[in-house]
Amino acid sequence: MAEMGVFIGWGAPVRGREAKGLEVFDESVEYWGRLQQEGQIESFEVVILYPHGGDLYGFSLLRGDGEALDAIRASDEFNRLVARAGLVVEGLGIVSAALGGSLGPQVERYRQAVGELA
Repeated sequence: MAEMGVFIGWGAPVRGREAKGLEVFDESVEYWGRLQQEGQIESFEVVILYPHGGDLYGFSLLRGDGEALDAIRASDEFNRLVARAGLVVEGLGIVSAALGGSLGPQVERYRQAVGELA
């Protein structure tokens, strides 16, 4: 079971760039699929949100080993896709995420911080 994740969230398409946005989306899904086939990530999930009045339109969650995900985030191919996506969607955000076995240490860090600042 994956212990870490990479959350990739996006907002509305840039007006007039919707078709290019779909191209970059397809390219990204293809890339994540290849990463999974090659064993670089355990899995990924793409989520498109129904209209809800917020600015998050969808996200992808890549799951895997922390070191492997760090290497992917540092790769030229990942950063090329991020640069392209940033030109066709608003509010692109990429955040490391704790999953599975790494949840406990994250909760404990938070618990300790609460204790220190209480």
